[in-house]
Amino acid sequence: MNAVTWEQRERIIALLADASCDPAIRAVVVTATGRGFCAGADLRGAPAGDPAPGDVARTIRLGAQRLIGAVLDCEKPVIAAVNGTAAGLGAHLAFACDLILAAEGARFVEVFVRRGLVPDGGGAYLLPRLIGPQRAKELMFFGDALPAAEARRMGLVNRVVPAAGLEKTAREWSARLATGPTRALALTKHLVNTSLDTDRASSFAAEAASQELNMTTRDAREGVTAFVERRTPRFEGC
Repeated sequence: MNAVTWEQRERIIALLADASCDPAIRAVVVTATGRGFCAGADLRGAPAGDPAPGDVARTIRLGAQRLIGAVLDCEKPVIAAVNGTAAGLGAHLAFACDLILAAEGARFVEVFVRRGLVPDGGGAYLLPRLIGPQRAKELMFFGDALPAAEARRMGLVNRVVPAAGLEKTAREWSARLATGPTRALALTKHLVNTSLDTDRASSFAAEAASQELNMTTRDAREGVTAFVERRTPRFEGC
């Protein structure tokens, strides 16, 4: 079920950081093989005994929160292709992505309450922003499995596709993004991700600054030139 080990988490964080820095990478897909997308954090091998004050908070901050932050901060568009159950941290990993595709049999589970735990990995930050506080509380208070079709109706998922077509659709979407204006997409992602945390004046100032910065890119100049020349632009990602 692809529970995330320490090594896997660090590998994913490193890959996302590399994707931000590598101009040859213009879109990212997070997916899995097997029966599940991600069953959450792999708790096997966790330290035995009672933690000292601050140990749990440090573990969450340097672990699950770093993983979710790496997705949110990645400067390339990130697509989640959810092939099966996404539970706990696995659900939040999907919700942090910019676009979410789900196979028809996929499920999302806020499993924390079943274990007597508080949601971590940014769940209480992400879910209210995606579906509002009331629905977020319902999912987190009861911990019921949310089928992909219902997640789509709630606005958590962009599209639900047959399992056999999940990889094909993810490749099609990533290919479209990979031919887009990569720097403009990165700035757009940042503006949207920060929009609910800022007031209007700050958001408008950030928008203006982003447009100013983007106009220095070759892709922006190509887009304007292509419009004037009435042709399809050819974006290079820079």
